[in-house]
This record gives sequence, structure tokens and C-alpha cells, in this order.
Amino acid sequence: MLVPVKSFAKAKLRLAGALDPRERQALAADLAARVLRAARPMAVYVACDDREVAAWAERRGARVLWTPGLGLSGAVASGVASLATDGYDLAVVSHADLPLATSFDGIGTEGTVTLAPDRHLDGTNVAAVPTGAAFRFAYGRGSFARHVAEAHRLGHAPRIVYDWTLANDLDVPADLALVR
Repeated sequence: MLVPVKSFAKAKLRLAGALDPRERQALAADLAARVLRAARPMAVYVACDDREVAAWAERRGARVLWTPGLGLSGAVASGVASLATDGYDLAVVSHADLPLATSFDGIGTEGTVTLAPDRHLDGTNVAAVPTGAAFRFAYGRGSFARHVAEAHRLGHAPRIVYDWTLANDLDVPADLALVR
């Protein structure tokens, strides 16, 4: 399992109208911890470029992948390459802000691209890809459609998983109802 984690101090800026900086930082750390717990019993890798996040991840038993200056898509690509080097044939990648995630069981099958979109069918909250597929990640608005197209470009018919617990991420103040 690969979880890219942004600096807690810089995370969730779109929630600034609803939460103060300390609350946003605590929320980001709590959400990431939930995702790491949901990943058990998989080995967990955390891609980050922040020393505080790296120490936090190590305390939780995750392997830290240092990815400064790569952005989200670059950090994920680098992380997937690291998993391949470590002998994994499949990389399950999850965003760190899924408040309802309890398990990633059944996400991903070797040789198959599996995508779990957000509830708006716009973003990609979870992706499972063969590590040797040279999958090009393209996060940001519209990433789900880009990732579906990328799977097809690579000759894979993507398996789409519509899972309420994985479809809900925390981006804007209205999303806070998910954790209240």
C-alpha cells in the first residue's frame, strides 16, 4: 500500500473557512492514521516530503519514501517504482483523506488496473496498478477520467470499484459532515 501524505501543516487549506490551522493539522494527521489502519495487514509505504510526516509515518510502522519536489503524481510514480524494486507486482495507492475507509481488502488484482473514484466521479481516491505497467498517474481535477484512459492506453480494461467508504474524501467544508 502506498499513501502519499502532504505536510500536515499545509494540508486541507480549502477547509480554512471552517477550521483553524491547528484543527486542520490535527484533522489531516487523524485522516492519514485512519487510512494507514485500514491498510492493515498490507505493508505500508508513505510518500512524503516533510520531516514531521516522515517521523509520524515511521512511528506507525510505515516505510518512508522521501519524494521532495515531485508533486502528487510524481511522488506516486516514484513510490510505485519503489514497490516494484521491493518485489511487489501490484501497488495499491490511496489518498490519505478518506474518513470512512476501514479496509482495502479486495482492492486490486495482479495484472489488472483497479480504480476507485471519488463520490463525484471526478477524482481517483484509490488506484491499484501492476507495478511493471508504467502507469502514468495524473492527479488533480478530472483524474478519474484520465486514469481510465491511461488504463486503456496500456491495454487494460480497468476494473472500477464504487465503494462508499473509499469514495468519500475530505476537501471542502461541506465534507466535514463525514467526520462529525
